[in-house]
Amino acid sequence: MTQVKDMIDEKLDFALAEQLGWVNAWDGVRLVWLDGKTNEFRRKVTDWHPSTDPAASLEVQAKAIADNKLIYLNALLSLVSPGEDIQFGLGGSMEVVGYNIDGTSAMVNASPRERAEAAYITLQGERT
Repeated sequence: MTQVKDMIDEKLDFALAEQLGWVNAWDGVRLVWLDGKTNEFRRKVTDWHPSTDPAASLEVQAKAIADNKLIYLNALLSLVSPGEDIQFGLGGSMEVVGYNIDGTSAMVNASPRERAEAAYITLQGERT
């Protein structure tokens, strides 16, 4: 299996669309993303790049958080602040174990690529 770090932006974008349940199709004019279950139009392929576009990366981030916020937060933290000994855990409600302001601020300032990678990791875990 290809590691997310080894994926070029376009491959990551296509993998995320697949994880969202989208399929690409030719509509007679352009390549578009359709919902795989309903065939409802989602986006033009050329207009949706979560690995580089902040708005699209927030869209996949929202899906990943909805699916598993704990995995997403830990994945994002490991991407933006590698080597930090911080983890998010559960204790009645979600809590931070070993809170660190630098790691937290790095997460808030994550790039679209980092958010997309963390979403991929999270959503990939949901499929396996």
